[in-house]
Amino acid sequence: MSNLLTDFLNFAKINTRSDEASETIPTTKGQIELAHVVEERLKEIGLDHIQFYDKNCFVIGRLAGQVDKEAIGFIAHLDTADYNAENIKPIVWENYTGEDLLLNKNLGVYLRTSEFPNLFDYVGETLITTSGDTLLGADDKAGIAEILGLLEYYRNHPDISRGDIWVAFGPDEEIGRGADRFEIADFPVAFAYTIDSGRVGHFEYETFNAAKIDIEIQGTAVHTGTAYGQLVNAIKLGEAIDQALPQDEVPEKTRGYEGFYFLHDFVGSNSKAELSYIIRDHDSEKFAERKHLLVNIINNLNQSLDRERITYTIKDQYYNMRQVIDKHPEVVDLAVTAMKNLGIEPIVEPFRGGTDGSKISLKGIPTPNIFTGGENFHGQFEFITLEAMEKARDSLIEIVRLNGEKD
Repeated sequence: MSNLLTDFLNFAKINTRSDEASETIPTTKGQIELAHVVEERLKEIGLDHIQFYDKNCFVIGRLAGQVDKEAIGFIAHLDTADYNAENIKPIVWENYTGEDLLLNKNLGVYLRTSEFPNLFDYVGETLITTSGDTLLGADDKAGIAEILGLLEYYRNHPDISRGDIWVAFGPDEEIGRGADRFEIADFPVAFAYTIDSGRVGHFEYETFNAAKIDIEIQGTAVHTGTAYGQLVNAIKLGEAIDQALPQDEVPEKTRGYEGFYFLHDFVGSNSKAELSYIIRDHDSEKFAERKHLLVNIINNLNQSLDRERITYTIKDQYYNMRQVIDKHPEVVDLAVTAMKNLGIEPIVEPFRGGTDGSKISLKGIPTPNIFTGGENFHGQFEFITLEAMEKARDSLIEIVRLNGEKD
């Protein structure tokens, strides 16, 4: 079994699901466990500098190169998304034939080609799936394994001209916190890439601008028999807020550069309700307008009530990295050229989300996002193939080689 596949399977079995409700750093202990496993792998590969930073749970390493060549960085995250990650049992299907796969007999869970026709793209390859009751964790443990594969290649080919290769593995990307603590002083590179996108060829250097707004509504609970003129239903007020927003500007009705409002949590009773929205837009002006509209809806509704019953907190989460990457087009050109050299068709699209690179770019290191090769992230139908991971690893190797050829 290749080191690439072995590493990925070993990493996938560790529960590193992050926890937005936790205030610890990192938010879950499994991320520390994986960080130490990765640290040991870096030692085995033979990096000349390895540092585990307890303050932020980042593992950072360097494979030294020529001092007169430009240093380059690669970044992946340790955590997985908010889906069951306990007792992950990856299933390896060698020479996949294109049939439906029974992932879990007890639960009757199938990975069906009628639902996921993208499976036909991987006929003949070594397919890795879940056991039907957890996610797989290719987002982003495939990225970690691919970076290690890059390091092993250049450790075994010291004759190739290149600069330093710096790598970083950090926590809590899925809840948008990890990169807040990333210290660019510990990562002296001209530019970097996060390995955190999906299917082969995907490459992104545009992300959403993102904000979150938490809303609390105080109603007045009164017996329905004597409610006239007194009862104020907090649930109804929450519904009024949602109905006042543009009804077509939601995730399920938007794509490409179109922004949205997403009501991802609504709990409560007639006496008290809590709502949480995320707001997304690629355009900074439209992003500001979206926040302003929702705040105005709340303020206007408050003015129609007997007193201020609706309070909120709004927080920007990250910003579109394009404002940084546009000043460094060579970072995009390098990755696109590397893929083309390997016969991979680049799929350069705006990313309808964010990555650690969103925040790291704004901190001063241009950091676009390149594919891992995985599909159907964040759920029980997630999968990846060994061949897709090899293409990702080889793309990273080619990026370093091309960068080393620059004068």
